Amino acid sequence: MGMGVNLLSANTHNVSQAMTGSGLFTPQGPTTYHYDSETEEGRLLLAELSAHPRLSPTFPPAINWSSYATSIKKFPGEKDAFLGAVRRDIFTFSELRQKSGNYTVCQGDLCCHLMYQMSNKSKEEVYVLGAFDGLHGSVIKYYWQICTLLKCKSTDPNTCGQPVEMAQTRFEMFSLSGTFGTNYVFPEVLYSGVQLAPGEFEVVHDGRLRSKHGTSKPLITATLFGRLYEKDLPHPLRTSP
Repeated sequence: MGMGVNLLSANTHNVSQAMTGSGLFTPQGPTTYHYDSETEEGRLLLAELSAHPRLSPTFPPAINWSSYATSIKKFPGEKDAFLGAVRRDIFTFSELRQKSGNYTVCQGDLCCHLMYQMSNKSKEEVYVLGAFDGLHGSVIKYYWQICTLLKCKSTDPNTCGQPVEMAQTRFEMFSLSGTFGTNYVFPEVLYSGVQLAPGEFEVVHDGRLRSKHGTSKPLITATLFGRLYEKDLPHPLRTSP
C-alpha cells in the first residue's frame, strides 16, 4: 500500500460452518478479539501492532516447548485412554477422574502431561486430557501436534471433543506440556462463554502452559497447538511451474 501500511485480514464469520470468532494476536497476547455464535453479523476488528516486536525490551524470550515434557517420567493415565473426535481429528483422551492429579496421554511421537487441581468438580461435568499427532484437514492437509485439557459436552465420554460454550468447573491450578517436535506452538485458554483469559496464564521457558493464580471463571479448554510445517502435505490445487 502506498502509505507504507501493512493490512492483515483474517477469518470469516459464518456460524453454520463453526466460524464464530476472530482476533489479532501478538506474543504478548490478544490485542483485540470477538466471539459470536448467536448472530451472523460481521465485526471489523482494528488494532495497531508493532512492526518489529522482537526489538522491544518486553518481548518474551524464546521457549523450548519440549524441555519440561521430555525431562520427566510419564504420569499415569494411559491404561484407560479412549479415542474421540475433535472436528474430524481422532484424539487419544483420558478422563480426569479426580479433583486433582497428574496425567499423561500419548499419541504418535507426542506425549502430553497435565498437573491440575480443580476448586469445584461438578458431577455433571467431565474433563479429559487429549493428544493428537497427525494431519488435519480434508482437502488441504497440514500437520498438527496438539495437547488439550477440555470439557466434554456431557457426562457421556462419546461427546468429548464436541463444541462446548459453557462450564461450571474452576481450576485452582493447571500445568500443561508436551513433547513437541516443533518450536511453533500456540497456547490458548478459553473460559466459560468462550472468553479468552489474557493475563491469567503464562508459558514458562521450559514449555509449560500454566495458570497464574487459578482460573477466575470456569474453564472450557486449555490447549497447546503445535505446527510441524515440514510434515504438511503439498497443496493439492497448486501445480509446480
